[in-house]
Amino acid sequence: MMNYNELADLLFPNIDKAPDYYEELYPERNLKEGARVTRFAPSPTGFLHLGNLFTCSVAYKTAKASDGVFYVRVEDTDQKRKVEGAVEIMLEGLKTFGITAQEGVMIDGSQKGDYAPYIQSERKEIYQAYAKSLVKQGLAYPCFCSAEDLEELRVQQENEDTKGYYGKYAKCRNLSLDDIKENLSQGKTWTLRLKSPGDPDKKCFFDDMIKGKIEMPENLIDVVLLKTDGIPTYHFAHAIDDHLMHTTHVIRGDEWIASVPLHLQLFRCLGFKPVKYAHVAPLMKEENGNKRKLSKRKDPELAVTYYKQEGFPSEAVNEYMLTIMNSNFEDWRRVNKDADIDSFPFNLKKMSVSGALFDLVKLTDVSKNVISTMSAEKVFELSSQWAEEFCPSLKALYDKDIAYAIKVLNIDRGNKKPRKDIAKWSDIPDYISYMYDEAFKADYELTGNATPQLALEVLRLYKDIFDVNDDKDTWFGKIKDICEPVGCTPNVKEFKQNPDSYKGHVGDVSTIIRVALTGRTNTPDLFSITALLGTDIVNDRIEKAIKHYEEVK
Repeated sequence: MMNYNELADLLFPNIDKAPDYYEELYPERNLKEGARVTRFAPSPTGFLHLGNLFTCSVAYKTAKASDGVFYVRVEDTDQKRKVEGAVEIMLEGLKTFGITAQEGVMIDGSQKGDYAPYIQSERKEIYQAYAKSLVKQGLAYPCFCSAEDLEELRVQQENEDTKGYYGKYAKCRNLSLDDIKENLSQGKTWTLRLKSPGDPDKKCFFDDMIKGKIEMPENLIDVVLLKTDGIPTYHFAHAIDDHLMHTTHVIRGDEWIASVPLHLQLFRCLGFKPVKYAHVAPLMKEENGNKRKLSKRKDPELAVTYYKQEGFPSEAVNEYMLTIMNSNFEDWRRVNKDADIDSFPFNLKKMSVSGALFDLVKLTDVSKNVISTMSAEKVFELSSQWAEEFCPSLKALYDKDIAYAIKVLNIDRGNKKPRKDIAKWSDIPDYISYMYDEAFKADYELTGNATPQLALEVLRLYKDIFDVNDDKDTWFGKIKDICEPVGCTPNVKEFKQNPDSYKGHVGDVSTIIRVALTGRTNTPDLFSITALLGTDIVNDRIEKAIKHYEEVK
């Protein structure tokens, strides 16, 4: 008969604390009923991508919507793959999108909160205390199998439906205490394995918060709980950490669904109340009529840095992500046009079961809407920050005259129906280029009824009557006055009724002036543009346009 207490002391002679000690050290959280505790638990082995951000945002909103807690725990048990600075970069990326943890590991590397340490490599003794307790209960045992033994096992199981260390294949499961002592005396390394109570004839049932009820076979595998260096595997560590930190909802990618039977089994063996799981489907992309997962290799938009480099404001990315997170968000937004996004009642059950379709075109449209509601000052501030890092030429234009730059960005802003020309900050250099002589590129291509001959007549008259001090009505009145002398009508409706009687209408006259001053046929308010450009620049550009049309006439 195995003496499990003796075995536990033999394996963990330096562990003198029992689980009860940690249960008392980390008491229940003092939160209102229904408050949810979620976490972001990155491994310091990579960098933030859109999938991480999406899943993390779901966890953050789940906690926030319930007045709960969102914390950061670093899962660094795989020290070989650790990348220095990876966690800090990830947390900076989350902060850009308004996601900041209330407790856990902070951006500066410090730890804040009553459930520290929040770094798994600093919790080794905690895991070993629970491991020792499992050994005492006969629920875990040391395994001395070498890499060669495990490879031999894999060969034996080639034709088996269930593969892994279990049942008759679990060579060390039933070692006697004397056998174990002999192995230890020989200096053999060991891992600690769970003695799985799984039954091949039983099923594991659980209610996923996104996907609904799921049925799977129970876990049969005697998984490794502690590696040879005493460091826990992810499976064992996450169960203990989520219990002691009183996590209520674990939100993660649906590639983890296969692990749920094991994780629920671990919670049960450890005597813990299990967390609730919500498995987020991967972001999808439509290609040639078919859906596929976003790919790091194929899709630059999967990298969070893409949005920073392109200059998509974080507010726009957050707004768009909610449209694909919750099916009712767009209806809510139509009713609550000016509401803070955080007031939206986010609900896990409104998420897509099969995977949200990520659409860069729709993100662009959402971003245009978001930017169109910003003040000129905010557009300047955010785009200036972007330009400092990614577009020195725009920053140089801004720095010449900040007040002027803000006035340029304010054209047609604040109207009942503001223009939506800017989707991202990288659009601005081209969008405002005609407002700066050093960036202006003349283009005299005309549209509509305008011809080079008509343009010549219009510009010669406009040059003589333009006055930068005119108000808008006076300015437009003068444009109307030009129409008749050049054979156009100031009335568009009249032109449509008798198109053969006129060379064009007031819209064509305005287009000619617009093209001369901006090189474009479509711009924001032309009066505001001319007023800001000023007399010298307006006259100079008109003279150059006249010269051009004289040459091509």
